[in-house]
Amino acid sequence: MKIEMPVMNVKMVKTSKIIANDYNPNKVASPEMKLLEHSIKSDGYTQPIVTYYNKDEDIYIVVDGFHRYTVGKKLGLDELPVVVIDKDIKDRMASTIRHNRARGTHQIKDMSSIVSALFQQGWSDEEIMKNLGMDLDEVLRLKQITGLKDAFSNHEFSRSWSEMIEKEEE
Repeated sequence: MKIEMPVMNVKMVKTSKIIANDYNPNKVASPEMKLLEHSIKSDGYTQPIVTYYNKDEDIYIVVDGFHRYTVGKKLGLDELPVVVIDKDIKDRMASTIRHNRARGTHQIKDMSSIVSALFQQGWSDEEIMKNLGMDLDEVLRLKQITGLKDAFSNHEFSRSWSEMIEKEEE
């Protein structure tokens, strides 16, 4: 079986020549979009945008990477890295869904292990929040899952916790 390698043909294309497709059902919540923007600012573009080139209109239609494309436009980038696949519309639609579904989801146990490891490596809750796109509650829940008692040693709990403990001791 021959496997195509469009990834070997990444090229820079003017952002103005790239457009979204009109069938992608994938939506990304605001925190994940902020994380994607942070990722692109920190690491650059590590994956090209998968496109179809429409010769008649001289445009590139996004097949996969709509959110990377959106961030690039927001950041005012003149060009973005793309690869081109030459497929008819039904195959492009199927490709979009395959790309979306193949990403999977992050498993809670694995994420809690990562949060624990980062904490043990010296990252504060704030650094974990910023770099992994989490809020404080999520970081604390993931740290709690690992049973890592030390993860809470320097955490300041709100006054309500102190008042609850005082009432229980009475």
